[in-house]
Amino acid sequence: MAQRRMFSKKVTDTDVFLDMPLSTQALYFHLNMHADDDGFIDNTKTIQRMIGSSEDDRKLLIAKQFLLPFDSGVVVIKDWRVHNYIRKDTYNKTIYPNELEQLQINESGQYEHRNLVTYTERPRDVDETLTQDRLGKDRLGKVRIYKDSKDILSGSDEPDHVPYKEIVDYLNKKTGNKYRSSGSKTKSLIKARFNEGFSLDDFKAVIDVKSSQWLNDQKMNKFLRPETLFSNKFESYLNENNVKPNNTDMRNMTQEEGMRAALGKYYKG
Repeated sequence: MAQRRMFSKKVTDTDVFLDMPLSTQALYFHLNMHADDDGFIDNTKTIQRMIGSSEDDRKLLIAKQFLLPFDSGVVVIKDWRVHNYIRKDTYNKTIYPNELEQLQINESGQYEHRNLVTYTERPRDVDETLTQDRLGKDRLGKVRIYKDSKDILSGSDEPDHVPYKEIVDYLNKKTGNKYRSSGSKTKSLIKARFNEGFSLDDFKAVIDVKSSQWLNDQKMNKFLRPETLFSNKFESYLNENNVKPNNTDMRNMTQEEGMRAALGKYYKG
């Protein structure tokens, strides 16, 4: 394993990273230092104890997607290949091939769970050493990454029938935005909510509720995006009581009629 590690300011100088507690940032740096040459770590709890970090720090790194966890207990640094370039003669391939098989590299050079067929520029790499996918160049010189047909998120060979496009098109119609339904992050969030049992109507309901609340609010309308609406707060958004204002014209009513209109069944007059 290489004894030197690099860090990209594209990751560590972001507001998302710097807004985390210093103990969480410290854990991230130490995990990078102890990861193998493909960015995998299997002893996070040992490292936490060693530096006095808490379990909450690890969970926050996962929640903010600086770490990607696996059922085996292994985690991988999502931006590993953004940070590091390792010479071929010093590189040692990871001992976690099963976890590596579940990953792909997106256009930003980050790890993400493998569930799409993608075309991407060749990422910062270990000279030509990583071969978790079959690679081939097209006529434009780009690298084609051939994925298997299995739906990694569901663990099924059946086609994915989640209505990504219909959901995102509905969001764009309600908000006037131009989000793409093909984005891997957006699809991952929608897929996660469908796996929890939510339906197309639930997605439309959340979009309706939050649009009515945020669309005309200059501070909040920027949050009318898939990353916010379809996050882990989805269920709480769905269950919000979107009370509409009472538009009844009371100007020509008597006092008693006005009280009855305002209080409804609770009026005891």
